[in-house]
Amino acid sequence: MADVATGVARAVSPLVRRVRAPNPGIMTGPGTNTYLVGIDEVAVIDPGPDDAGHLDAVAACGGDRICWILVTHTHSDHSPGAAALRERTGAEVLGFDARDDFTPDRSIGHGDCVEATEFRLRAVHTPGHASNHLCYLLENERMLFSGDHIMQGSTVVIAPPDGDMAAYLASLRALRDLPIGSIAPGHGLLIEDPSAKIDEYLTHRSERERAILDAVEAGVDTVDGVVARVYADVREELHPVARHSVCAHLLKLRDEGRVQGADLDGRWLPAPG
Repeated sequence: MADVATGVARAVSPLVRRVRAPNPGIMTGPGTNTYLVGIDEVAVIDPGPDDAGHLDAVAACGGDRICWILVTHTHSDHSPGAAALRERTGAEVLGFDARDDFTPDRSIGHGDCVEATEFRLRAVHTPGHASNHLCYLLENERMLFSGDHIMQGSTVVIAPPDGDMAAYLASLRALRDLPIGSIAPGHGLLIEDPSAKIDEYLTHRSERERAILDAVEAGVDTVDGVVARVYADVREELHPVARHSVCAHLLKLRDEGRVQGADLDGRWLPAPG
């Protein structure tokens, strides 16, 4: 992780630089990646937390060439820095919607584009981790800025009610139709085999879902019980996080008529018949 040192701008490609925020943790890995796209005109993707030192580093890297600030979604490790970075730069803030103390100057959705002199960024709506999640495709370099839709080094937590497992899997499959050459994730390093990573994610989710269904059919009737059985290969400190994804899988299975249940703390049973 030496090339993602906190507060240091690193070149990812001819058009892209990355500055890592100082917010490492269980949910954020080494920290949130903030990307600067472009040279003459700059778009910042995911300003990260409202951390003065981090935002100063981003502003110093882009200078008065920062024209746009884009967020992938409004979780607390990705969007809170937008307002303070706008104050530093005067740039226009773009995102899917106003939520979680984030207010864009302009709301954008699937297919909307940022056109600069040197690049074109296209928004791709990828609900699942969050209903307002957008990825951004840098068409010049076929680089996808994936936010928390895909991460390097870990899988993604899906936490209902805003997180939706069926929507997440559909969004993953939809990426197969895009001309993606690499993935710049919200956490971790550049992913240079995007097709393999997408397939890995889909396979992982399929295997987890099968194991979750097997557990319920074997008589395990609580989310915590399913976590203890299915996530035995995962560090126990991550089990409180894993229970949200288990619940998301169970809600998907319920909607498919394969189990019965209601929520994170309720009882789950096999579907009758």
